[in-house]
Amino acid sequence: MKISFKKLDNELPTPSHAHEGDGAVDLYARQAAAMEPGERTKVPTGIAVAIPIGFAGLVVPRSGLAAKHGVGVTNGPGLIDAGYRGEIAVLLVNHGLKPVHIARGDRIAQLMVVPVVEQELVEVDELPDSPRAEGGFGSTGR
Repeated sequence: MKISFKKLDNELPTPSHAHEGDGAVDLYARQAAAMEPGERTKVPTGIAVAIPIGFAGLVVPRSGLAAKHGVGVTNGPGLIDAGYRGEIAVLLVNHGLKPVHIARGDRIAQLMVVPVVEQELVEVDELPDSPRAEGGFGSTGR
């Protein structure tokens, strides 16, 4: 699948897959940021995309940032709808115990494009039974 994108900052690398078969492309910080433990910040990426109808973009965390520094995506995954054409920004959070500094050009998250199905919610008086029923959080054991 080809996805059109616009570079808003020509000094940043072009998003690409690190390896053949990878599920997402890296997103880069357009500006530096600093986060104390527990803080969150919005970091622009310097690109805008045109995701085709029938698909959505998911902004997911980078495992290296999470493992090394405790940095994740606040609303992970972030959702980019097909009609959005503005700059992608990443909402990062520092779950770690030390301050984290993001430099301009650092890889901060990944963009994964996935198919979506059109949904229509239909209100009913009763839902059909299922084996799980109303079993929710922790209902399957420890």
